[in-house]
Amino acid sequence: MGIQAKGGARAGALAVLQRIEEGGYANLALDSYLEGPGRQLSRQDKGLLTELVQGVVKYRLTLDWIIDQLVQKNQKLKQGPRILLRLGLYQLSYMGGIPARAATFETVQLAKINYHSGVASLVNGVLRSWLRQKDQFKWPDEAKDPAGYLSVYYSHPRWMVERWLQRYGLENTRSLCLYNNSSPRLWLRTNTLRTTAAELKETLIAEGCQVEEGSFAPEALALLESPGLRNLASFQKGLFTVQDESSMLAAHGLSPEPGQRVLDTCAAPGGKTTHLAQLMEDRGSITAWDIHPHRVELIRENQRRLGISCIEAAVFDASSDLAEQRQGLGLFQRVLVDAPCSGLGVLRRRADARWNKSPEDIRQLTVLQKKILTNALSLLAPGGRLLYSTCTVEPEENRLLVEEVLAAHPQYKKGGLALPVVKEANRRLLPEPVKDWDMQFLPFIHGLEGFYMAVIEKEAGTGE
Repeated sequence: MGIQAKGGARAGALAVLQRIEEGGYANLALDSYLEGPGRQLSRQDKGLLTELVQGVVKYRLTLDWIIDQLVQKNQKLKQGPRILLRLGLYQLSYMGGIPARAATFETVQLAKINYHSGVASLVNGVLRSWLRQKDQFKWPDEAKDPAGYLSVYYSHPRWMVERWLQRYGLENTRSLCLYNNSSPRLWLRTNTLRTTAAELKETLIAEGCQVEEGSFAPEALALLESPGLRNLASFQKGLFTVQDESSMLAAHGLSPEPGQRVLDTCAAPGGKTTHLAQLMEDRGSITAWDIHPHRVELIRENQRRLGISCIEAAVFDASSDLAEQRQGLGLFQRVLVDAPCSGLGVLRRRADARWNKSPEDIRQLTVLQKKILTNALSLLAPGGRLLYSTCTVEPEENRLLVEEVLAAHPQYKKGGLALPVVKEANRRLLPEPVKDWDMQFLPFIHGLEGFYMAVIEKEAGTGE
């Protein structure tokens, strides 16, 4: 049965959630609806619809646990009514600003419109039962089964939680789950070719925005409130681009210099590439690769808007066999490998990512990562510097992988990772140059997304 999407934010959320359940990606399904059937909704309703969709997707495991405790013969519950129950329970459990009576009534109305009276009666009964029982509800026993408790209560796959418990312990794993469930900040990177962070901050305030300076990257500003990002004159003038603060540190870690020849192997959509150009003062050359033509065009669009001329974007598979092409490509003094990864360090930015990953995905990704890193090292000039980075917290994709590749290629060595410090209080959280060659950022230590970087150098005077 097709979902009737008329009726505002909740009806729209139900339609989007149904599309996701059929196999659509959460962000694409949401954007498609907001640009299509939902384009006439008010700004407030669009915000509510977005929160409902992202919240239900994020807390799916927790909501299903509740449903399965409250619904007799839950194995017979069809997907449509289950989505409706998730929608209602999310409002009752996580959206304190919505009166319980309103959330219950609106969800029951959706059941009446889209299904038969039996479904409406079921929804009404389950939601009211939850309101009566939620303060005494029994979750998995944290003492006897910490992985089960954290998985269910904080809505993360059990396999993921078990890995983190072994690595970080109970309280840090709890903190990591809480961070993943929190609302992400929107970070802006100042285009230092056109302005300074201080000037941009004043410009944004004058445009009606609320902003806050970053803690690590000197170009970083957190956009707390804005009248509409793409409508800002400062955006249209290319005074900034959107990029998470943790990922801004990659370009600083690579530390390119003006006039150098630089390669970015997995560049799209171009955030780190354009940042490299800024640090190079748009002098030198940056070759930016991506395997997908439409994503290469995103690099070019960002380059044009920011007024950068030193980037040459091209469609290229960085994992391909370079034996016949290496001579034509030449060598590079700086190489960035921002490798495709599981993304387990940025789960709060991708509502459905936690449900679309598996340990097997990680194993398969490491094969690709090794190919790309090995290829990239072969293109590094003597005396050159390579930075490997990911947005994951999994050692198999990070330190263990880099050390394995280095062990097979003794002509390369671990470099020194020097990073900028904006706030002096953060200096103790950063690695010491020369002594430390890699860095795993963790939310419960640094307050940043789970981001990894490692520096590799090639001895001057050595061959390939």
